[in-house]
Amino acid sequence: MIHCEGLVKIYKTAEIEVVALQGLNLTIEAGEMMAIIGNSGSGKSTLLNILGGLDRPSAGVVGVGPWDLLKITEAQLVQYKRQTVGFIWQNNSRNLLPYLTALENVETAMMLNGKVDRIYAKDLLERVGLAHRMHSKLQQLSGGEQQRVAIAISLANRPALLLADEPTGSVDSETADRIMDIFRTMNKELGVTIVIVTHDLTLAHKVNRVVAIRDGQTSSELIRRKEELQLSPEENDVPQASHEEYVVLDRAGRLQVPKAYLEALQISGKASMEFDGETIMIRAPK
Repeated sequence: MIHCEGLVKIYKTAEIEVVALQGLNLTIEAGEMMAIIGNSGSGKSTLLNILGGLDRPSAGVVGVGPWDLLKITEAQLVQYKRQTVGFIWQNNSRNLLPYLTALENVETAMMLNGKVDRIYAKDLLERVGLAHRMHSKLQQLSGGEQQRVAIAISLANRPALLLADEPTGSVDSETADRIMDIFRTMNKELGVTIVIVTHDLTLAHKVNRVVAIRDGQTSSELIRRKEELQLSPEENDVPQASHEEYVVLDRAGRLQVPKAYLEALQISGKASMEFDGETIMIRAPK
């Protein structure tokens, strides 16, 4: 669904040049529900804006489905944003038109794409638990309800990809859990690929995969894939995720080992490497 290779984004002004992404690599399969985490300034929101067609990449490869976002024309970009991708902002005021009802907000997104389907609009609001609030206006809805309307809007034109920028950042933990449940349901029932950008590490247990971005250099220094859920009697039967960790292998065959691992092993400059036919072992030189 998404393939980024050597993705670069540079912001330029008359006096300064900022490199927000510098050689980012990322692959996301169709139907995945995953999270991108990173500190402020790591480049995660820049990546999301590029995937959402809100910003243009400077160099590299970035494809979403059949679309090449590096070479896409302005006319194609409009079509892409209307038909392929749905976007959810953390700030509810960017998601909704305050003078319209919840139902009218969803129908407006459809109208911009040329076809209003009221039955499907109502179905989406029912799916997010707002059947009783579809005729309410913005000021009559709580923050969590507004964000659920935003989810319905983002799915109005049946996009293949849903992007969410800190979707739980402005709500309490109970509402955040409900929003994540809605995402999981939409991912399973509608088959939409969902990418969530967040700084909240607790989301690692609520999605299928977590990718960490650091300094815009690569999105694959650490990938955690939830392989299965195991019950832990010691923790009151709370599901615990079993994770497998990966490192990046570039075209030259070089491994990008996370810096924290190298520091823990006190490796710098050179390392000792052994191969036993099945496993590669990296150690500090003796």
